[in-house]
Amino acid sequence: MRTRTTAGAAITAIALLALTGCTGASGPAPAATSEEVAPGFLALADESAPAGGDLVVQVDYDTAEAAGLDPQAAATARSWMLEGLVYETLTTIDENLDVAPGLATSWETPSDTQYVFTLADDAVFSNGRPMTAADVVGSLQRLRDTPVTWTGQLGPIASIEATGDREVTVTLSEPYTPFLAALANTPAAILPMAEIEAGTVDITTEMLGTGPLVASAHRQDEQWTFVPNEHHPDAESLGFSTLTVDIVGDEATRAAALRDGSADLAILNSTDSASLLSGAADVRVATQRNTDFHYLMINSIGGDPALADEKVRFALNSAIDREAINTLVFGGSTAVTGVTPAGLPDSCDPSMLPSTARDLAAAKSAIDAVGGLDLNLLVYTDEPVLAQIAQIIQQNLAEIDVKVSIEQVDYATYSGKVYADPSDFDLALSWFAGYADPSMVTTWWNPSLAGFSAVYMTGSNDLNAAIAAGASTPAGAERATALADVCDLADRQSEMVPLVLRPSTIGWNTAELSPTLTADEGYGNVLRHIAEFRVG
Repeated sequence: MRTRTTAGAAITAIALLALTGCTGASGPAPAATSEEVAPGFLALADESAPAGGDLVVQVDYDTAEAAGLDPQAAATARSWMLEGLVYETLTTIDENLDVAPGLATSWETPSDTQYVFTLADDAVFSNGRPMTAADVVGSLQRLRDTPVTWTGQLGPIASIEATGDREVTVTLSEPYTPFLAALANTPAAILPMAEIEAGTVDITTEMLGTGPLVASAHRQDEQWTFVPNEHHPDAESLGFSTLTVDIVGDEATRAAALRDGSADLAILNSTDSASLLSGAADVRVATQRNTDFHYLMINSIGGDPALADEKVRFALNSAIDREAINTLVFGGSTAVTGVTPAGLPDSCDPSMLPSTARDLAAAKSAIDAVGGLDLNLLVYTDEPVLAQIAQIIQQNLAEIDVKVSIEQVDYATYSGKVYADPSDFDLALSWFAGYADPSMVTTWWNPSLAGFSAVYMTGSNDLNAAIAAGASTPAGAERATALADVCDLADRQSEMVPLVLRPSTIGWNTAELSPTLTADEGYGNVLRHIAEFRVG
């Protein structure tokens, strides 16, 4: 049987009742808090709370990717979260962002390039067929051989083979420190390869996984409906009968749904939401720390011709006041970061980056040399916080005589301008999931590995070499030095400019829902522990 890492064992039910809801208690809830009810957890589900109800979650936007529902092609954190309800991975991460067992109950590393995985014997696809070693081999081979965004994260795989009925061995051509963490995200999910190869399942239109839920209906940009996977080990202990995910773009509407009880849990984006909900008797709002971070794209390929000049890009970078963004937009609740997410072991110190000095005189001189700049800054409306960040950047760049026009568009329009070939913007704001290993996100600064960034950034051989060195160096002081080089080079080149960490604001109705929520998340998956949720 699989040994599952469950959060419920972390705290007693008695302490839980006082801290996490489903208690029937009333009175004003506090503003958003990051206080932990147990080490690593914002909330822990009470196993004695009422269960069996319908769980309703509201999120800000849906996935709309050309590749459809194929998890290997999923390129956004929202895709990973939703498709991760149906699919499982060999490894996962725990509340400390450490790699933990998933469909692989254990593994051994006979050398620094070989991983021998022992597979769960109770993993069953929702059609009733048990998972086999061939499914694991075929899934990883398919991801390796079919270039998608996540392929580059797997590292230098030399071979994948079944070495036993419940054993798979992966051999790398050279050491790659984040390999196990890369296997923990939805694009590395184990697929029903027998059905895919037989043509009985089209994985781009139908999801068939070993996860706790099955997608029973989906209306793009409107709603998802999930029901339990009766073959999953947690099926009988699930604390809800159905899951409905409503796509609600307006934040005020999501907040109102928490107030009136029409939503059990909602993902919020504005730090103001906590204050607006502070008077609601049965609503709790918490801030989940993330390795995710906001960043600015400076288009050196399809933007204003002056942006092809590194000196000009660095001038823009060095004029941005990250601490002002933290203070004015996030109320001081987050942190400035470099390319490697602040707080992860071996991450670089953002205070040591070249741009930190904010030499406005030098920056203005570089802008004056090209006769000034008039740029557009693109943000998407689904996340209001992006417009707030844009306003700070607009004010900062005005100090060096750069005029910035902020353009707010829906996500589909935004994606068409930013990721199309050719790209069509000067500046754009977005965010990256920061993952659980600091060298993983650095991959996106290598356009040949990332793919999506190749339409607006050129990168460099020096930066690519530094990224490779950071990924192949074992964790510790030597890797910290290597990753500091990555941060320094990326900061100087200023094509993708990290700003501040991106916390998640989560609200839930305590009268109906007792959830398990970690204090930290690395893959944008607020619903990571949904199998433990209980809904009255």
